[in-house]
Amino acid sequence: MTLPDLSVSIDPAKLEKLAEVAVKVGLRLQEGQELVMTAPLAALPLVRLITKHAYKAGAGIVTTFYADEETTLARYAHAPDASFDQAPGWLYDGMANAFEKGAARLAIAGDNPMMLAGQDPAKVARANKANSIAYKPALEHVSNFDINWNICSYPNPSWARLVFPDLPIAEAVEKLAEAIFAASRVNDADPVAAWVAHNAELRKRSSWLNGERFQALHFTGPGTDLTVGLADGHEWHGGASTAKNGITCNPNIPTEEVFTTPHALKVEGHVSSTKPLSHQGTLIDNIQVRFEGGRIIEAKASRGEEVLLKVLDTDEGARRLGEVALVPHSSPISASGILFYNTLFDENASCHIALGQCYSKCFLNGASLTPNEIKAQGGNSSLIHIDWMIGSDKIDIDGISADGMKVPVMRKGEWA
Repeated sequence: MTLPDLSVSIDPAKLEKLAEVAVKVGLRLQEGQELVMTAPLAALPLVRLITKHAYKAGAGIVTTFYADEETTLARYAHAPDASFDQAPGWLYDGMANAFEKGAARLAIAGDNPMMLAGQDPAKVARANKANSIAYKPALEHVSNFDINWNICSYPNPSWARLVFPDLPIAEAVEKLAEAIFAASRVNDADPVAAWVAHNAELRKRSSWLNGERFQALHFTGPGTDLTVGLADGHEWHGGASTAKNGITCNPNIPTEEVFTTPHALKVEGHVSSTKPLSHQGTLIDNIQVRFEGGRIIEAKASRGEEVLLKVLDTDEGARRLGEVALVPHSSPISASGILFYNTLFDENASCHIALGQCYSKCFLNGASLTPNEIKAQGGNSSLIHIDWMIGSDKIDIDGISADGMKVPVMRKGEWA
């Protein structure tokens, strides 16, 4: 059977603009710089356009690694049990080597969020853990912001079918593509200029928060009464940031957040998720956790609970926070009314927290801090970094200053 070419449902001019934004805004790729790219096989049209624009920008060489849903599922159907404790360390060692030598990193998101929903959660957890361990040498160059990197998205048909289940597949792909284009600001006549203006607005928000020097944030609302202590010497960021290699890039396209590092030992209270979390092909919904001394001591979910609990047991840092991010409920992604089942989008519709690894760049003079110094200031370390959404139009946030005074930060999900 010949499958229809659903890429014809995607506006080619806008896809071209997205590729240009990924290279010129997302990466700010430099002349002579290599690029390591990963993508679902379905995203080949976008890969080709990004590759073209990368070479036009002077890229030394572009190398792309593809993932495919059917071959991933073949492993779960036919691989021996020992396979699920293995990962291609040689591949990630090669990536780490490339990053050490100055290569940029680009990931195209768009996998089927429910790809592994029907698989054995124990095998999914084992495979994820093995992959996290093997990927760590490469991931550290990204999480430490040693290099310029970017994530953007492509409307994979299996993803579109989940987001718009009532539409014919061609219409679903077209509608998801248009939502991606809108969120990525490529509908503007000059997307690069639109990103300059948006980055300036995010910088205004992060500058205000940095000036306040809050000790903690207090989240209150339905199912939530959470105090998130902030790391000593924390620094807020949002939009474009300068990597240690001196290149200013936009790591996430789209992005609506300003974010910083929580103190790994100073998170107290309970919190409920406000959107489902799609993690490694599994949907985890209605998450409810309780923190004591910075650590999750109780956790449950109405769906995907077994996977959630296994994630929390990845390592010691998996039960602690590595990021807290603020996003207004009126953000364009939230206003679209679409649940994307994709963290890159859904996290930009809602305030969120992340389990696991912190970002060293979210400290004053973070580029010069050692891992031990980051830990001493409250930064968390883990094999994982998983964002999940806790914001809505019913959540209030106060900043708590050093003298205990409360300052309104958000009311009913909007900047106060």
